[in-house]
Amino acid sequence: MTTIDDIRDNFSLLDEWDDRYRYVIELGRALEPLPKEEYSTANKVQGCVSQVWLSKRVDRDANGEPRLIYLGDSDAHIVRGLVAIVLTLFSGHTPKEILATDALALFDEFGFRDHLTPQRSNGLRSMVERIRNDAREALASAA
Repeated sequence: MTTIDDIRDNFSLLDEWDDRYRYVIELGRALEPLPKEEYSTANKVQGCVSQVWLSKRVDRDANGEPRLIYLGDSDAHIVRGLVAIVLTLFSGHTPKEILATDALALFDEFGFRDHLTPQRSNGLRSMVERIRNDAREALASAA
């Protein structure tokens, strides 16, 4: 399974943005398929120019702490790759871990702010905010 550190390492090896885009697209191709029934209005992420779906389920770890598990998809190749990066960063983590993660700093580190269109950057922020909201809700319901 690919970790966010694997992605960071691979990005650092790729100097050209064409190669980085191809890598992001490859990450998207490796996404676990989203079941047909999960392509719903409730799972659609608002604020993305491309269509993006994030499906969430909550599991509990051995200590009974909630962990948010995600599947996702997009109708655009590059965005599907961005979904893969977002899910690598957040899926399987506790709400507290999710809220403590600065995804936007990571995306800046990868250079996305300078190399994605403003619409794609907004979509990326919308995905992150959706997951952060899910984490806040999971924390509130656990209290």
